[in-house]
Amino acid sequence: MSTGSRAQPSAMLFNSHSFIFFFLPITLLVFYQFSARGTFRHALGALVFASLFFYAWWNPVYLPLLLASIVVNYFLSLALFKSKSKSLLIIGIALNLALIGYFKYAGFFVQSVNDVTGTTHTLNTIILPLGISFFTFQQITFLVDTWSGNAKRYSLLDYCQFVTFFPQLIAGPIVHHHEMMPQFNKQTILANVRENLSVGLSIFIIGLFKKVVLADSVAEFATPVFDTAEAGFTLTIFEAWIGSLAYTLQLYFDFSGYSDMAIGLARMFGIRLPLNFNSPYKATSIIDFWRRWHITLSRFLRDYLYIPLGGNRKGPTRRSINVFLTMLLGGLWHGAGWTFVVWGGLHGVYLLVNHLWRQWRGATNELSSSFLKRSFAHLLTLMAVVFAWVVFRAESWDAALSLWQSMLGFNGIAVPGQVAVVLKPLNAVPLLPEFTEGGVFANQLFNVKEAALWVSGLMLVALLFPNTQQILHGFKPVLEELKPARIQWQPNLLWLGVLSATAVFTLLQLTGVSEFLYFQF
Repeated sequence: MSTGSRAQPSAMLFNSHSFIFFFLPITLLVFYQFSARGTFRHALGALVFASLFFYAWWNPVYLPLLLASIVVNYFLSLALFKSKSKSLLIIGIALNLALIGYFKYAGFFVQSVNDVTGTTHTLNTIILPLGISFFTFQQITFLVDTWSGNAKRYSLLDYCQFVTFFPQLIAGPIVHHHEMMPQFNKQTILANVRENLSVGLSIFIIGLFKKVVLADSVAEFATPVFDTAEAGFTLTIFEAWIGSLAYTLQLYFDFSGYSDMAIGLARMFGIRLPLNFNSPYKATSIIDFWRRWHITLSRFLRDYLYIPLGGNRKGPTRRSINVFLTMLLGGLWHGAGWTFVVWGGLHGVYLLVNHLWRQWRGATNELSSSFLKRSFAHLLTLMAVVFAWVVFRAESWDAALSLWQSMLGFNGIAVPGQVAVVLKPLNAVPLLPEFTEGGVFANQLFNVKEAALWVSGLMLVALLFPNTQQILHGFKPVLEELKPARIQWQPNLLWLGVLSATAVFTLLQLTGVSEFLYFQF
């Protein structure tokens, strides 16, 4: 991932003390005070100002860029509202893509040209503006919907609120105007303030716990493995699998935690966001996985790329090409590097195989098959996803290839001492000198027992536990309808005690601030 520009880790993150103890309570207080005692337009204005302040905290230099993007797109939408000019739409889309292309992909393009031609062209360091992928795509959807007659005419303040609403400004979800605009209604918001605050705070606490306690903890077993591979050292099969599974779970709980926190924050202001993460590791096919992972991005790619390319309307061959191109570009959206392109291509191949399988066997519901078949489909899907995450996380193609070779046993098979002692009577696995009997790798990458407990424990949580939105199903935490969990959140003393203890424990672990992984995209 080294070829892409990255945002500076100085943003006011949801998991920072400054956000939790100052920005959030002050913003809530001002918003509701204006809503109750002043005009609702003043409340919206205050919320827009707070969102811009939130964005500017990262780097004030890029605030004018965000404002310019908003103003240009707003006036383009007004022109499209009147003329429905396709040429104007193309100009608007081109301007947005040029913006994201320069900041996100210029360095990657120059480096790729240098690699192919042997030249040494250089660019000054380009800092990737926080959230540019999200607010740019969101505004492209608005331009397209305006041109097609599916958007209303809004005031500049309403449009600013749609783009800058801080819970989803810098890492999504990518929302449509028709999902957000109607919700900014004084009567609706003020009618359920207590419920919105209690439900939103509960979801936020659960998300904060996932990020700070679960994702950041399991990252300690992923990072040294990928760093070691990047440094050119050969990993054992055990190290490679532990590192790959640890990153698989780190990304899961990091993204799940962020999604919960964004949903919770929006709900505190009386707004329901669309679902963006729905227990994706429970998927029984790659098609199912992409209906669960980064749902709003999948929706964007389908509606604004796959379908305009022709979708499935021009025969199976053209559909396969469209699927593959969509996933390649989806991979490139995640980062300016060939590893991301390979990751997107892998998932493109996965989807093509999945579609061919369904054509051959019939498009039956995986959940209707036998338990054994579902279990095999689930395991196969999960392993395919894990293998793809390796190249997604790796800093270079060489590191990814080395990890894959180790995972497949091409670099030899060895296990740590504690495991080998158990397997020794079977004469199945040799004990190599890289390990000690105490179960700690000689190169001190991580403690075997601790790593195995974290990885196995969190995998069980991801596979068996209901997600946050299912637990709060009765209070409609998101716009979509999900199957409710057996355990349901209620505004009572028991849940107050559990979540209060969770919040205190999590805040005590919050000694430093780590970026959410999707802030990098």
